[in-house]
Amino acid sequence: MALTYHNNNSISNIPSFPQVPSGSPVLLSTATASGSSSISFTSGIDSTYDVYQFEFINIHPSGDTDNFQFQTSINSGSSYGVTATTTVFNAYHNESDSATALGYQTSFDLAQSTSFQLLAESGNDNDQNCSGYLHIFNPSSTTYVKHFISRASMTQRSDYQQDHFTAGYFNTQSAIDAVQFKMSSGNIDAGTIKMYGIKA
Repeated sequence: MALTYHNNNSISNIPSFPQVPSGSPVLLSTATASGSSSISFTSGIDSTYDVYQFEFINIHPSGDTDNFQFQTSINSGSSYGVTATTTVFNAYHNESDSATALGYQTSFDLAQSTSFQLLAESGNDNDQNCSGYLHIFNPSSTTYVKHFISRASMTQRSDYQQDHFTAGYFNTQSAIDAVQFKMSSGNIDAGTIKMYGIKA
């Protein structure tokens, strides 16, 4: 089949393109922290959407050694601790230009654990925080495990910029219907988390 070019910018005579997912994120909920021990999303996570996207923006901890983390629930938030296996790597560079690295972070990953998964380190200086996103895929499935990916940018307590990658799965065939975010200790001093739904 011949292709016809118009002004080097467009083409015609193509019968069809492969199907591309066309779902746009739909904002479902927004939570703002203010000295909060945790932020939980206990409604709106169901079979309506294939992907649930969480954006965390300017998360600031109350303590300097607190890490931002999350877990899920299969009982509408009555408890959080679904078994997960994960992997984590990051890149970092400090303000003094004296340290850089890219590597696998064995101390941050989980192996069939019910612990909360670390998403970002940070610090509690006035100019330190973390921001990023988390995607959970098909949490309402009662057939498959539930995969997730996250990426975060953070200003770490020792004045390191880090680019943090996390991925894994919750090893359950039960539907996940709630998600909780909190610090490893202390409170979420400030920040916003938004939950979106995306149809494939």
